[in-house]
Amino acid sequence: MSTPLPSASKHHQSSWLVIVLLFLVLALPPISIIAAIMVPGPLPEARTVIVPHGSNVYGIASLLDKNEAIRSKTAFRIAAKLLASYQLKAGEYQITPHQSIADIVVMMHEGDSVVHWFTVAEGLTSADITNLLKNDPALTGDIPVPPEGSLLPETYRYSYGDSRAALIARMQKSMQDALNDLWDKRDPSIPLKTPLEAVTLASIVEKETGKVAERPRIAGVFYNRLHQSMRLQSDPTVIYAIVHAKGSLDHELAHDDLMFPSPYNTYASDGLPPLPICNPGRAALDAAMHPEQNDFLYFVADGTGGHVFSKNLAEHNQNVTKWNAIKVKQ
Repeated sequence: MSTPLPSASKHHQSSWLVIVLLFLVLALPPISIIAAIMVPGPLPEARTVIVPHGSNVYGIASLLDKNEAIRSKTAFRIAAKLLASYQLKAGEYQITPHQSIADIVVMMHEGDSVVHWFTVAEGLTSADITNLLKNDPALTGDIPVPPEGSLLPETYRYSYGDSRAALIARMQKSMQDALNDLWDKRDPSIPLKTPLEAVTLASIVEKETGKVAERPRIAGVFYNRLHQSMRLQSDPTVIYAIVHAKGSLDHELAHDDLMFPSPYNTYASDGLPPLPICNPGRAALDAAMHPEQNDFLYFVADGTGGHVFSKNLAEHNQNVTKWNAIKVKQ
């Protein structure tokens, strides 16, 4: 009895099976590499790693190895190929304790980098803000000083390597958006002709008080003065005129300073200054466009961080005398 030969179709199937198995053996990494990719990493505590722009997978693997964030550079390169097709993004990354190679690769592929926050305080000049940005090592690129009053004080999110110019552009857009919203809803009785005039008045209000509740009242005082063709006589405008927005006054404001010749000095010039004296926040902008309706013409510090208001010069002089006595005791 003879043994039948295998059919051609069965031989063909066997050949394909061998080819598939051979492909899998050659294409898939060893089990030890798979384990190295998936097991917890060696870092005992969080560590920040900065991946420079232009880094390739070999450079990133060496960087992580140097920082003791991975156990195997080879395993990292294989993971970068399998999980991210070598598409890893530059940036600042926080490697968490015992983070696996697989998780690190996915994090860098998605660009899930460290988030930074830049807070612009209300009342800073554009020169102040520019200097803060220039001193932030996480940002890149040079920037000129933008126009005064064009930046909205807020907290802005950014990542390592972002450009200073891009952050400035976002601040300017935020200011423009706020102005578009507030200007359209402004009190129709205010005598301002342009949004820039609103920013200018708001910048003076911003510098006059740190109390949000006082801002509409102080704005009302300045409008009362404008209606009566009185000069605004705001001390912050004198200081801005003297230091040219490049620093702080090195002495207490004196009587002689009040006559400093400058269109920004509202003791020496009529009406509003030609441009803002700082970057006002949204509350000050809102106050400038929705002032309190009052009869006050004067205000002076009250010693508690706020101000006392008066309707005539005699009352104001009495309040000034009280304030001077408070200053002596301080």
